[in-house]
Amino acid sequence: MTTHDATPDPAPVDAAAALSPATLAVVAGRPAPVQGAPVNPPVVLSSTYVSQGPPVPGERLYARMGTETWEPFEEAVAALEGGRHGATVFGSGMAAVAAVLALVPLGGAVVVPRHAYQATLGLLDQLAIERGLDVRRVDVADTDEVTRALDDADLLWVETPTNPMLEVADLPALVEAAHSRHVLVAVDSTFATPLVQRPFEHGADIVVHSATKYLAGHSDVVLGIALGASEHLTDHLRAYRTSHGAIAGPFEVWLALRGLRTLALRVERAQANAAVLAARLAAHPDVVEVRHPSLPQDPGHGRAARLMDGFGAILGVRPRGGADAADAVVARVALWTPATSLGGVESTLERRRRFGTESVTVPEDLLRLSVGVEDVEDLWADLDRALRAAQG
Repeated sequence: MTTHDATPDPAPVDAAAALSPATLAVVAGRPAPVQGAPVNPPVVLSSTYVSQGPPVPGERLYARMGTETWEPFEEAVAALEGGRHGATVFGSGMAAVAAVLALVPLGGAVVVPRHAYQATLGLLDQLAIERGLDVRRVDVADTDEVTRALDDADLLWVETPTNPMLEVADLPALVEAAHSRHVLVAVDSTFATPLVQRPFEHGADIVVHSATKYLAGHSDVVLGIALGASEHLTDHLRAYRTSHGAIAGPFEVWLALRGLRTLALRVERAQANAAVLAARLAAHPDVVEVRHPSLPQDPGHGRAARLMDGFGAILGVRPRGGADAADAVVARVALWTPATSLGGVESTLERRRRFGTESVTVPEDLLRLSVGVEDVEDLWADLDRALRAAQG
């Protein structure tokens, strides 16, 4: 696309290929270092552009088709994920999910984790009715079970870790099994972030993020982003965004790019906090189960118990006393915020089965904790007090 004269073209992704993800989060998507130029890209608040005569390929016409403000964020995320064909920002994570699921033909089959983001599962249930999709729910940590379900499928949808049960998939094995059957693989990598795992390195075809969460990181925007491993898939994502109007506001995207700059710092601190809390909670007398990828889970799944370079910052906790005790913990915390989102700088928690649409195999008493960047001793003291008070 053409760019405004006042905004130099950012450096291409390939020029930064040797940089670490932590560095890319800071430097990717910036204007070229021209004397007197700003270090940050501007927010362009315009819905339309001057145009006359026959349209020129790549010329800006209308903001639904593309804006200068989307591109730096898309370039930065593409650099982080190793997406050589760019990234496509959407107005929400679910808009990105819907764009990917639109690749499945009428009557096609989708293999999906039985535990996954409830809105994704809800959309698949809707598409099963409206478009005749065959939705096959599996234990994504059981590679053999997933492999058996792939026969004659069109898409394998992977969350790893899963939401909210935090099961971890053997992604390289699943990608190999899917591709041997000509099945596309899409990975929702929201929980992991590109700092923990990069699905393209394992052969995934599509990567999706709810950019609302860790990428933006401050609980102040709603955005999604998706990347394709091929030009064809990227073209599909962008065409879907344009034709369905699944677009993001420029200011929200600018905020997300600003948040992305501290991604490495936030994830490092949140993961360190989560690891401490996971170990302490596992020994707590008022806790019956802790789920975190750093801890062994169900027998037979220990092989996939750890992520590549970290464990993530989401915990699953089941307090002694069932759902009532879980609700009591949420009611008694003072520092933790009861909320349904995650991935912000603040620590949040909720009982997942309070939603009637949550999977019935998620325990009624499961608390999902999104660990933030506060002092871990403050987080622990507040949580410990709430757990003990819930038993009283």
